[in-house]
Amino acid sequence: MTPVQRGVFALIIANIIWGFASPIFKWSLTNITPFTLAFLRFFIASIIFGLMLRKKLALPIHDKDDLKLLIIHALTGITGNITFFFLGLQLTLAMNVPVIASSQPIMIFLFAYLFLKEKFKFNKVLGMLIGTIGIITIVLEPIYYNGLDGNAFGNFLIVLATISGVIGMLTGRTLFQKYDPLVLTFWAFVISAISFLPPAILEYIQNPTLFSTLDVRGISGIIFGSVFSSAMAYGLFSYGLSKIQASEASLFIYIDPIAGSILSYFMLHEPITIPFLIGALFIFTGIFIAEHRIHYHPLGKLRKIV
Repeated sequence: MTPVQRGVFALIIANIIWGFASPIFKWSLTNITPFTLAFLRFFIASIIFGLMLRKKLALPIHDKDDLKLLIIHALTGITGNITFFFLGLQLTLAMNVPVIASSQPIMIFLFAYLFLKEKFKFNKVLGMLIGTIGIITIVLEPIYYNGLDGNAFGNFLIVLATISGVIGMLTGRTLFQKYDPLVLTFWAFVISAISFLPPAILEYIQNPTLFSTLDVRGISGIIFGSVFSSAMAYGLFSYGLSKIQASEASLFIYIDPIAGSILSYFMLHEPITIPFLIGALFIFTGIFIAEHRIHYHPLGKLRKIV
């Protein structure tokens, strides 16, 4: 297995885990507050990474500019992304979240071209534009049915989470190519955990019985978030991102909607509507056009591995 193939495999597994995250976290947030969950998620994940790395924990960055990039990466790719994600998830369908997040590629292609000088291809631009039409269809669906209700605002927050994640992805890519991805991920977790601590303390002050009322929902969210969605998925993603171009890494985000929709339907009994299906059709049509040949689909690359 080549380094690129290992990167592809890592990105596929990471995105399946993140696809499952939306329904699991939505269920969990009915029992635990968002910033408390976010703090515990990354605090515990930091401990897990620390135990894995042990003697390699020393921050290898000596360049002040790289240190600034690491802080920006953590505060945008994790803190900002997760804040908008949890707040939006409470207001919209879990099924919508990974589909909306699939709009990352068009932003990635644009910023990668402008700032990373990556090659800009017509088929990718056309495909991502078509995919964005699908995203808009799903984002605006609640307005069509119910006006400007909570679902529409929740969808908007998920868009903000996506933008924040894009910034984090691009700032992180240059660092991951220069330094050990796992060490950088550990320190990004530490920075984000520290940033989540003040609002988590505020939540506890407002609700002193928060921990005594935790049940299987809250505990499941903490375990899934810290072990699978954070330690395992971020580690796999960081490794995969170091092996391929940022614009190619963004294509794997389309695995999320499949996993998320299936679990949301069976776990939360969320409805699959006609606008959702139309939007999803546009998105996956965009994928096919952007990748030009099925040979370049993530699952096609996976066949090479197995």
